[in-house]
Order: sequence, then structure tokens, then C-alpha cells
Amino acid sequence: MTSLVIPVYNDPQGIRTTLESLLTQTTTNHQIVVVDNDSTDHTPEVVRSYEDDHDNLTLVHEREIQSSYAARNTGIRHSDAEILAFVDADMTVPEDWLESALDAVHAADADYMGCNVELTLPDNPPLPARYDHHTGFPVEGYLESQRFAPTCCLFVRREVFEDVGLFDHRLKSGGDKEFGNRVHDAGYDLHFAEDVTMFHPTRNGIRAHVTKDRRVGRGLCQLQRYHPDRYGTPGVPPRPSGIKRPDRSLSTRDRLAFGALSTFLTGVRALGYYEEYVTGSSSGALGDAPELAGDD
Repeated sequence: MTSLVIPVYNDPQGIRTTLESLLTQTTTNHQIVVVDNDSTDHTPEVVRSYEDDHDNLTLVHEREIQSSYAARNTGIRHSDAEILAFVDADMTVPEDWLESALDAVHAADADYMGCNVELTLPDNPPLPARYDHHTGFPVEGYLESQRFAPTCCLFVRREVFEDVGLFDHRLKSGGDKEFGNRVHDAGYDLHFAEDVTMFHPTRNGIRAHVTKDRRVGRGLCQLQRYHPDRYGTPGVPPRPSGIKRPDRSLSTRDRLAFGALSTFLTGVRALGYYEEYVTGSSSGALGDAPELAGDD
């Protein structure tokens, strides 16, 4: 059995799009667990409208902690599946996605696997969308150089969570990196399924990029605060990985525009980092990353 865990917060259209995609899979031996992170709109009602007609779909709630990682942990606890897959609530997949992914898991005997992610552009895409399309989701590069896969395209065996624990719900961002690094440090192999593709829409406006990169900056500081042995002491942001630098094969116009936007967003991440450094708590108020063993 496989469980597909989907965290969602105030995104009725995104969860509708994803459920329409997941409910047509060619394999049926799976359950879908949607975890609503205390939405304030009609997102839960959208999920319930599908739940009534699909026995393999369950809606659960994470109301205590506002965190996508806490929501994913709640989904894990509400499943007893051997393999857990994580999908974001605005993604789509082909009908044979799960079948192909499970074939890849079993062929590689993978304990931790990231899928390929392609970004989809709107018609007449603006600069922020084209930048996102060019730089976004280099999953293979993340696995090779930073030892993690994003949680929007991740398969993990349950025994891995039982061994190393769940996602660190204290982190605003970077919980996927921290978990992947923890898995790698525990001696597990990290696998990339190049031929298993998922689709994610681009961020089409500057505001969406700023919101994300500010959150990423805060997460970088929190990684150092809660895990200084791995990420260093708070006060000096870690250097950018370089994975997302604009390709030199671009036209001069796009390379200059993308480079300027990349520099601007690096500044936004720095702003988020120092906001967290100044205002964040160093007490670890929410406790350590939770364990799976013994949880209900």
C-alpha cells in the first residue's frame, strides 16, 4: 500500500486540480490523505466533495501548528502504508505516474526517491514566470550536491521515518533539506527517478517570488538555529548553492534580466534571514523534530 500525502492551506483551486489528476491513476492500491492546515476559506469543503465519492480519499486536519511540515507529519501518522509519497496541492501528474514511480522505487530498492519536476508556463508568460521555468526544481542537482529532494516530489519508505524521525515542523522553509540530510547521514541512499515526471505551475508574479524567497531566507536562519552542527551558527547566511544561476545559453537580454532578478531575490532571502535572526526565538519552543515510533 502507498499513501499520497497532500498538505493544503487556503488553496481550493490548487487542491481541486491535484485531486482531479491523482484520482485517475492507473493503479488503485493507494490511499490519498489530504491534510488541511487550518484553512480559513472553503478548501476543506472542496476536499469533502471528492471524499464522498472516493473511498481511498481521506481528509484530516492539522490545526495546532501552522506548518506544511507539521501537516505532512499528520498525514504520515494517519497512514500505515509502507511507502509514502508527498505531493503539493497545485501539481498534476500523468495517469501512469504512480505506477511508474512505484516501479522505480522497487527497481532501485529505493528508501528515499525524488521525481523529476517540470514547470508549466502560462500563455504569454511574463518575466517572473520565464525565470522560474528556467531555474526551478533542479531535483537531480539537489540530490547530488545538497542531499535532498523537494517534498513536492518525494517518495519515502515508512521504515525511514521510523528510523530517523519525521519532518522538523519548526522550520518555515528548508524542512525538506534538513530531512534529506538526516536520511543521508543515517546511511540511506538517495535516488533520482529521471523518467518519473510531475508538473508544477510557475510562479508568475514578482510578489509570489518575494513571498517564497523571504520564507526561504527565514528557513536558512532556522536551519542554523535548530541544527548548528550541520548548518553553522546563526549570524552569517550560508552561501548560495549556485544551482539556479541563469544558463549562459540564454539570449543576452534574458540572461541580463534573469541575472538582475536573481540578484534581487538573493537580497530578499537575506532580508528574510536577518528578520528571523533578529525576531526569531532561539529556545526551540516547539521541541525537537518529532519521532514516528510511538505516535498514534
